[in-house]
Amino acid sequence: MSDRLTTDLIHHSYVAPAAFDALPPGVFKASSVFFPSVAALRERHWVDKSAYTYGLHGTPTTFTLEARLATLEGAKHVLLAPSGLSAITLVDMALLSSGDEVLLPDNVYGPSRNFAAHELKQWGIAYRLYDPMDPASLRAALTPRTKLVWLEAPGSVTLEFPDLRTLVRGVRAQAPQAVIALDNTWGAGIAFNAFDLGDGLAVDVTVHALTKYPSGGADVLMGSVACRDDTLYQRLAWCHSRLGLGVGVNDVEAVLRGLPSLALRYAAQDAAGRHIAAWCQGRTEFVRVLHPALPASPGHKHWAELCSAAAGLVTVEFDPQFSTAQVDAFVDALRLFRIGWSWGGPVSLAVPYQPKAMRALATPYRGTLVRLCIGLEAVEDLIGDLAQALVLKT
Repeated sequence: MSDRLTTDLIHHSYVAPAAFDALPPGVFKASSVFFPSVAALRERHWVDKSAYTYGLHGTPTTFTLEARLATLEGAKHVLLAPSGLSAITLVDMALLSSGDEVLLPDNVYGPSRNFAAHELKQWGIAYRLYDPMDPASLRAALTPRTKLVWLEAPGSVTLEFPDLRTLVRGVRAQAPQAVIALDNTWGAGIAFNAFDLGDGLAVDVTVHALTKYPSGGADVLMGSVACRDDTLYQRLAWCHSRLGLGVGVNDVEAVLRGLPSLALRYAAQDAAGRHIAAWCQGRTEFVRVLHPALPASPGHKHWAELCSAAAGLVTVEFDPQFSTAQVDAFVDALRLFRIGWSWGGPVSLAVPYQPKAMRALATPYRGTLVRLCIGLEAVEDLIGDLAQALVLKT
């Protein structure tokens, strides 16, 4: 074997012809990115995505996903993060400094509150909770130190849909220095446009757990941060760079593969969720069925005014006469609904929650909650599974 064989294989002269065209984008993996000259190395910049400098700062594959997500969300700029929670913490770290305050809805995604209560507090950043269903509660919490306000639509687990327009209008009027960020995972860029809420109102930033509907396969962890403002994007992008956040290109490929069917899957899970929510309303075991499209669900009016879809999440509140052990037995008895976190994948999931452990402010929920995440199974089969588990429980 020639001593030069390895060198010849690494530095081979063949270059594939240009203009290859196919449906899936190319999968470009890299840590080192080559420059034609030292001058090019010194002049090339990545932040505007006009060139490549290092694998962590983007390849054609990641830039393609970011561009498509920007279209989905109605944004101009998108950054990828290793998870939805990572996207949330990126926004917090990029936009908050010691002495600032961040406001969170009381029904916020639990890990977001935990990050505020631990890391942000440790860094001298305070957080306040507000009742998202009471705009006066948000206005009362705003101060000159408020630099970031988080919104969720609907709320985590309990699915209350807030009056987003009134909440945004109140922040703009009373705390114009504050950035407004929305966790848009439930809406997925489909249910409503967070950057065009009507009446000239919009949020500044959205985060999206791509783990959920964009992936659709329950096999990817990824998040995104989207915005329209160039200056805000610069703050986010440079913090993203300094934190060294990156995503695996094979995971990017998986999300790109899931995007073409996103709207179809979302519609199917939305329709199934509404069907199951309506069925649950007829069961005496449940005192409340939470789903924004149901007229009796908190914030239904706000959902109906803004949204065209409702995702595939349903939460039921058991009659308080049923003990935690009985509700756990119901979840254990399910066969098609598996027990596990997350949602948006092909398999339906069920998880019980204790409402008092989830809320710092007063909660109207007294019975144990079970969140049902509707997958792609036949609706009749899922209803049959719920029915047999309820029979076993009683």
